[in-house]
Amino acid sequence: MISAQFLITALVVVLIPGTGVVYTLAMGLGQGRRAAIWAALGCTFGIVPHLAAATLGLAALLHSSAVLFQIVKFAGVAYLLYLAYQALREGGALNVTPERAATKGPKIATRGALINILNPKLSVFFLALLPPFLSGNAATATAEMTLLGAIFMALTFAVFVLYGLFAATAREWLLGSETAMRWMSRCFAAIFAALAARLALECA
Repeated sequence: MISAQFLITALVVVLIPGTGVVYTLAMGLGQGRRAAIWAALGCTFGIVPHLAAATLGLAALLHSSAVLFQIVKFAGVAYLLYLAYQALREGGALNVTPERAATKGPKIATRGALINILNPKLSVFFLALLPPFLSGNAATATAEMTLLGAIFMALTFAVFVLYGLFAATAREWLLGSETAMRWMSRCFAAIFAALAARLALECA
């Protein structure tokens, strides 16, 4: 069940930059190591509802219900656009600036969790990713899905923390250039807007 193939597949999936990685990088660049770790934690726990849905079979319901899928999807689109605005707005939550009061960790984590919770494709993704690695024993299927999901979450947290610490290190260089900080904020805003557009075009 816990094979090298699963670990490699999960690691490759986690390494591919997505919305959670972008958010973690933004927090690391904007507020440093502590914020990056909280962001990684929030994004990781945002996976839990989707893993639960895949394990309980609710992902299939989400996939088959066009109305439910669209509701969650456009809530996610609106949230990503809000994050894009926060990256552009002076003093915004994701605006890269040297002078900022530290945001409380739980608030950073909550924003990260919402990014993943409001992405309806994740439930369908886990429903497709995990079953091929099960033993085939129906009696232990739920426990196996839970274990594989926990391993995936651990990999997600570890990789996201590394991304975040890298960004926090790069922050020291950025703080010496107002132009770099301004353009970095614009880049994050553009990326979140692009991710919102991509999510809006997703089909159930």
